[in-house]
Amino acid sequence: MSHFTNMKTRFQNLFYLEKALNRLDINYEREVQVIEGTESEENKMNLVIGQPNGYDIKFCWNGQEYELVVDVSYWKQPYPIESFIDKIGQQYAGEAIIGESQRIGFQPVKYQQNEDGSNTLVLERWNGNNF
Repeated sequence: MSHFTNMKTRFQNLFYLEKALNRLDINYEREVQVIEGTESEENKMNLVIGQPNGYDIKFCWNGQEYELVVDVSYWKQPYPIESFIDKIGQQYAGEAIIGESQRIGFQPVKYQQNEDGSNTLVLERWNGNNF
């Protein structure tokens, strides 16, 4: 008997979420969901992480953020759901910091995963007015 759980996240940007999954070597596929009955028949982009047992993990757009949708009875990942979300969240935050910093002129110099699980991120920006 399946019981799907929708877990709230803070993932609001598909680009950064995909980059976080790629950085963690988590394979996923994009899934376009057409919402019929609306004037423009909107499309939602969801991300699907396949599992060998056929009970896939999904990040589904709810209009504000990507929720993790999973049947916890069939969770087949190497770590618990909370750790899974934490790992993705940590990478997502790093990607968001890099992306948004680049928009205002900073460039990443170093991105390192430390042995304790933390990340070190160094950004720089040159001020051309001082030359």
